[in-house]
Amino acid sequence: MITQVRGRLVEKNPTEVVVDCNGVGYLLHISLNTFSSLPADENVVLYTHLSIREDAHTLFGFINKTEREVFKLLISVSGVGPSIARTMCSSMTSEEIQNAIASENVAVIQSVKGIGAKTAQRVIVDLKDKILKTFDIDEVSVNTSNTNKDEALSALEVLGFHKKQSDKVVNAVLKENPDASVEKIIKLALKNL
Repeated sequence: MITQVRGRLVEKNPTEVVVDCNGVGYLLHISLNTFSSLPADENVVLYTHLSIREDAHTLFGFINKTEREVFKLLISVSGVGPSIARTMCSSMTSEEIQNAIASENVAVIQSVKGIGAKTAQRVIVDLKDKILKTFDIDEVSVNTSNTNKDEALSALEVLGFHKKQSDKVVNAVLKENPDASVEKIIKLALKNL
């Protein structure tokens, strides 16, 4: 498996580059994010993923390991092939993709050309847990500031309420009042516990 290519940039297009590694030119299919991040000088390092099918061996290049990992997770979903995953990586940054999946934002994922409602939902169902574990994203931090929630939860726990039950109630409070202070979260949560 080819995991990275280091060499001289010979050709550069928005969808592909050719990197010369000791006399061998590798054609790498890239996203627009990688294209815009390529250095101005000729020496480059691209992290790669080799996609093998019956009719083609295609090498994809990425400017960083995070983008490559997001790409690999996307192509693991049934109905998302390398070209759709590359389109997704071109239309959004790796962080935006991670946040859209973590926050279950179907509309953002569906906005990518080639992804319908069912595929967008499948992407979220298949990848949400993997994204949260792999990239250490906190589900709630995508939607709200976490410090108020954490403080409210610890206060409720001290008052003797179970963490799971408190968490559900606090999440419901934060959906209705995203900018609530710690005191307000606790007061509203106590009414529902």
